[in-house]
Amino acid sequence: MARAALQWQAELGVSDAVCDAPIDRYEVPAQNLKPSTVVATPAGAIHAVDPVKVAEAAAAAAGDLPALKLALQNFSHCDLRRGARNLVFGGGAAGARVMILEDAPGRAEDLQGLPFAGPAGQLLDKMFVAIGFNRAEEVYAASVIPWRPPQDREASSAEIAMMQPFARRHIILAAPQVVICVGNISCQAVLGKRGLNKLRGAWQEGFSLPVLPMVHPQVLLRQPARKKQAWQDLLMLKAWLHARSEGGKI
Repeated sequence: MARAALQWQAELGVSDAVCDAPIDRYEVPAQNLKPSTVVATPAGAIHAVDPVKVAEAAAAAAGDLPALKLALQNFSHCDLRRGARNLVFGGGAAGARVMILEDAPGRAEDLQGLPFAGPAGQLLDKMFVAIGFNRAEEVYAASVIPWRPPQDREASSAEIAMMQPFARRHIILAAPQVVICVGNISCQAVLGKRGLNKLRGAWQEGFSLPVLPMVHPQVLLRQPARKKQAWQDLLMLKAWLHARSEGGKI
């Protein structure tokens, strides 16, 4: 009987003896347990962090482009950074007259850590060469969203809002004469409105600078028929720069 009882306890999972002598738990008086004390948190004691306010403070504190890049690297409130390989900050000639701003990095940009990489970047190079520009030496490029969104989805309104202060500061520190926005997100961040098809073809104003909305080179690769629109916009840019250049030279 003792062996059968021991085997039965082993099957129940009993593996250790807790006392030298057995205790009849039915004879042990129940202990009076003290009720747990619940401490009420005063209303308003916990303040939620506003990522937009944090972004505004971090961006405003950056005195130059390297400091702004570091501020973005240390900004922990945007979850897009968790799935991206690299921070895509900027590329080209800082201080150039022309700054081109794209929506968000794609696969090629994420791998290289540079805006407008891959086939889209190669097409953009040809587009600027067509109006007499070397993009690497005479154009500065950046992204509104510096991390690649998962599955290349469009950034949410909250993500755009927290990245807008960095984009604004980026433009101020890069100090271009004109900004080209390629995509709805860049238009939203700089102009406060979307609708690229309606905005392109005419000069806009954002952050006290002339802004020219254009179709992204990636879209032109998928829809070659729209290259005519892009060429018209490039000619507008060339004429604008020509009118403001010394001696009529771009």
